[in-house]
Amino acid sequence: MSRFLGSIFKKSRRYGTSLLENNKEFTKGKKRTTAPGQHGAKRAKPSDYQIHMYEKQKVRFMYGLNERQFKNLFNVAARKSGVTGTNLLQLVESRLDNLIFRAGYARTRAQARQFVNHNHVTVDGHKANIPSMIIKPNSIIEIKPSLQNNAELKAALEVMQPASWLKVENFKITYTRLPERNEFAKEIDESLIVEYYNRR
Repeated sequence: MSRFLGSIFKKSRRYGTSLLENNKEFTKGKKRTTAPGQHGAKRAKPSDYQIHMYEKQKVRFMYGLNERQFKNLFNVAARKSGVTGTNLLQLVESRLDNLIFRAGYARTRAQARQFVNHNHVTVDGHKANIPSMIIKPNSIIEIKPSLQNNAELKAALEVMQPASWLKVENFKITYTRLPERNEFAKEIDESLIVEYYNRR
């Protein structure tokens, strides 16, 4: 299954949270409390299955993963020691595109993916053009000179703040540590995702 390329605003309305993590979808003129579609206001109460599936979909769309990528990451998380749900979210946070977003060099993860796809970054001095690449703590991501004067990147730097688990300076991002669970995606209940896969 391919990555979702439709309206992220509609998806944010459907799942009731800002998938861009900046509430842009709910600013004046865009805010709607009902789900998208002609009969959004008349939607029935979701079933238990829908509640669990919606939580999975929220994370998928937030981080820009397709179904196969997400299931593979869940399987990796389940094999690791520790809490499966926390492991899963730390894995998606460790993706290369997400780290560029969290560092403040892109306003959205989609923009960060584009920077990676166009060969504008390196990891530990090596070519890195795969957005889904999982980065290990203590790795160094560097923005190439070819991107440093990019207008979109400069615009992002004016409004974005780097995450506390990253050291950002001189177009270099050091992934200093895995983020603690209470530091990100607080609107996500990962236990519902674990239950969703365990029931299948």
